[in-house]
Amino acid sequence: MYNILGIDPGASGAIAYFKSDIDAITAYKCPKEVIDMVILAHKLNNSEHQKCFAYIEQVHAMPHDGRSSLFKFGTNYGAWLGILCSLRHVDCVVKVSPQKWMKWWQIRMGTKLPKIKKDRKNMLKSWAQQCTSQKVTLYNADAILIAMYGYFQVLESEIIKLENDKNKLLSEKEKLNV
Repeated sequence: MYNILGIDPGASGAIAYFKSDIDAITAYKCPKEVIDMVILAHKLNNSEHQKCFAYIEQVHAMPHDGRSSLFKFGTNYGAWLGILCSLRHVDCVVKVSPQKWMKWWQIRMGTKLPKIKKDRKNMLKSWAQQCTSQKVTLYNADAILIAMYGYFQVLESEIIKLENDKNKLLSEKEKLNV
């Protein structure tokens, strides 16, 4: 079983936590202060007996962003990276671009995201609502979708690992039968 953290690191972002053993996801608004980010991350990641993978949106500056907001944005991103690396039970931190996780969801949902930001955000929100019974808002939708993207990536890598192990065993069995 796995725990997955999905983080939209923006000041208006969120952190989502998926527990595969109970098939539940919860999301929390991104705290404003770093100490509150640390407290929340430790609260969520307290299971010693399950692997935890953290997926964080790898963000970049947009040309229309002001210097002040860029600095705050970069500060949040860096703070989350530091916090994730300091957590004892996080096995892996994966930086994922918005284009990558959104493209994965478009393929999964069989539709393209609209170009207009408001329409795109509302579509992402509706997709996130399908993943949880929790109220989904524009601030937590991305984090929920990033966490679920991460969960399916972990499952896919486990399946590939199992298939490789199976092929290895079949090959060894074949050698013994010769």
